[in-house]
Parts: sequence; structure tokens; C-alpha cells
Amino acid sequence: MCSFLIFPLCLLTVKPSRGLIDEKLVVIVQNCPPGFQMTIYAHHKSDDGHSYEAFAHYSASTSGSVNVSEDTSLGGTYSGVQQMGLFWSLRPVPGSKPGLRLRKSNVLTPMEVTISVYAGYQTEGFVDLIPLVSVEVERWYITPGVRRIPVTEDGLTGTLFLPSGPGPFPGVLDLWGGGGKLVEYRAALLASHGFAAIALDYMTPKITMETGKMVGIDYLEHPQVLSSRIAILGLSFGTSMTLKIAVYSKVLKPRCAVCISGSHVQPVDGSIKEILEYFQQNEHKTRFNEENQVIFRDLLLPIPTDPKLKVDVGQLQIPLLLVVGEDDQNWPAEESAMDMKEMMERAGNSHLLTILSYPNTGHLIEPPYTPHFRSTAFKTAITQPKTFALWGGEMVAHSWAQEDSWRKVLDFLRQNLYVNTASFSNHGNSK
Repeated sequence: MCSFLIFPLCLLTVKPSRGLIDEKLVVIVQNCPPGFQMTIYAHHKSDDGHSYEAFAHYSASTSGSVNVSEDTSLGGTYSGVQQMGLFWSLRPVPGSKPGLRLRKSNVLTPMEVTISVYAGYQTEGFVDLIPLVSVEVERWYITPGVRRIPVTEDGLTGTLFLPSGPGPFPGVLDLWGGGGKLVEYRAALLASHGFAAIALDYMTPKITMETGKMVGIDYLEHPQVLSSRIAILGLSFGTSMTLKIAVYSKVLKPRCAVCISGSHVQPVDGSIKEILEYFQQNEHKTRFNEENQVIFRDLLLPIPTDPKLKVDVGQLQIPLLLVVGEDDQNWPAEESAMDMKEMMERAGNSHLLTILSYPNTGHLIEPPYTPHFRSTAFKTAITQPKTFALWGGEMVAHSWAQEDSWRKVLDFLRQNLYVNTASFSNHGNSK
């Protein structure tokens, strides 16, 4: 006598099936036997051809359903009730090249994710298993109608993203970190939320490579950009440039600034090349953990007292938002934030400062639901050979910090770029 195992005809619904990367999804499985054990699995193949996966174990309710937004994952790449866990817990599939980091290189195409349901609690070998049901979803960094305009004149390497509609729009200058190159996905997402955003490669254009100096910053003159309502958003080394422009620039006068995972420590009169050389002088302070991952945060410690070695934030006349990961192993973001707070208190402008400080959060504070990578392969734009950098952070806490900080960054930009300048005096410290 033969026996057959008959699997249920489960129904899988994912809504919305097409949306922005920072939009939450509802994943529901229905029409299963009560108590049915299942694995819900997410798979994504990145623009550079690498595969990532996340999965979680669930048991169907008495009504034969699972709602990922409400029900508890019993194990997998995350546990507990985590509505977006299938996204922020994505990791390279077993056997992948070491040191990978998932980043969108082509914002004109979606991040395509296949969500599937498998019978039983599976943990590996998904490529050889047959799912009960699968659904394809699209996650975009750019909404329909947003215009992508390459900017190449005057030695620039950048991309301007303009929201749909007649404009003109408040603008955001988006500066990434020491890895250099042109990174567009955050600027595209900002434009999808109503800001004219320019992603700028300020480290590796020809003029910077030849002279060591940053390109001119008069490139935000565009008929669709409100030149009187500009913000600067910087991450990591981009924070160094953001603070320098905000305090000392005679050309660009921003309305506000956002600094993520960065520091004010730098030779104030130095070019990009000279700032990097200053960091290199402290190379002996770098440490390696037991996995041979490099920890850079001590390069700038202790925070210097010499005023020539840090931006004088006491001169700031605009609101400043600092986003800090308290487990940042790449930059001394927390120590820098506390020193900036003291400097601004002494200068009497601390009412302009807001600090968002997140425990168990690392350096790479990205838009919501971006997978957390505690360590990846990394190479600076100009000098360092490729290494494995320790960024820090614990996955669940870091992922929550990304979601919370992004919402507050958008609110901060809207308040200071869309609302009358009288609102500047309403900012206070959150720490």
C-alpha cells in the first residue's frame, strides 16, 4: 500500500505588491490546516548578481492563517512579531562571496523579491525545494514621475532627482561616505518624498582625484530647485563635508543639515586629500577583532581640543540633526555628538541641535528595511586597500533605528524646508 502526503492549497497575499522601499508590506497566508507548520521565505537577486535570502517559521492559527504583521516567527533569520523581518534580515545565501553588502545600483529598476511558502520548518537548500505558493513583489526607490537627470558639467559627477509635478522644490544635497563613487538610491527615495535631491560623487571625480579638493558647490542652481531652501544630508565621511559646508561655506547657505554616523573632527582648513591624510596619521589606532575585521573608530579619538582640528559647530546658525549609532565601530559618532553638543551649549546655539541616539546600532544607518550588515568588504575611494570593515550593530535594534530615524529625518526636512524659518527655534535635544 502506498501512502501520499497531501499538501494544502495555501493562498499567499502580499500587499502592496508594488511600492516604495520604505513602505511596509502585509504578508498573509490562508487556507491552511490549523497548526500547519510552514516556512515563509524571501529571495532577492541583486543588481550585481548575488542572491540573498530570509526565512521565518510559523504555525497556522485555528483559522488556518498566518499574518506576518501580527503573528510570531518561531525561528529562522528572525524571531518574534516583525512585520518587515523578511526584508531587513535578508542575508547572502550560503556559499556566497564573503563580505557582500546589498545595495541598489540601478534605481530605475525595482528590487524584485520572491516570497514563498514551504511546508515544514526549513532552514536550508531552498533552491532544491518546491514551494507551495510564491508571489513576486517589487520594491522601488523611485516613484513614477520622478525625473533622473545626470549632472556632468564643470567636472561634476552627480545625479539630480526631481519629484513629479511643476515645482520648484526644496532641495537636498546627498553626500555619502569614504567609499566614494556615485550612490543614487537615497536621493531617489528623497525625491519620491517631494524633495529635489542631488546625489554627488565628491570624492572620485577627475578634478578631486587630481587636486584633492572638493568640487565647487554652486551646482544646485536649477529652475526646479528652490535655492533658498536647501538641506545637506551626509553619512560617515559625508558628515565631515556637510558640517564644513554648513559652517564655513560662502556659496551654499543651507536651511538645515542632517549628519548620520559621522564626526566634526578634521583639519578645518584641509582639502579632502589632507583630511584623509590626517586620518591616516592615526592609522596605528586601528584595531582588529578576532575575525580580522578592522575597527576604525579610534582614528579620531580622543576628540581633540585643538579648534583647528574640528568644525566649530558653535558658529552654526541652522538646525542640525545628528543620527548616532551607539555601537558604531567605524566612526566615534557618539563621542563626536556629545562634543558637538557641548560646543553648541557653550556658544548658546544648542536650541538648534537634535540628537537621535540609538543603542545597539551600527554605522550603516540606511533607509528602512535595508538589511543589516555588521561587517562587509570595504575600500576607501582614494587610498586604502580593500579590507573587511566592522560597522557594528545588532540586527533587530539596528533595523528599528533605521525605520525610526528615516521617519524623523523626513519630518525634520519637511519642517525646515517647507515651514517658515521661525520654526527653527523649536528644536531641542532628544538626548
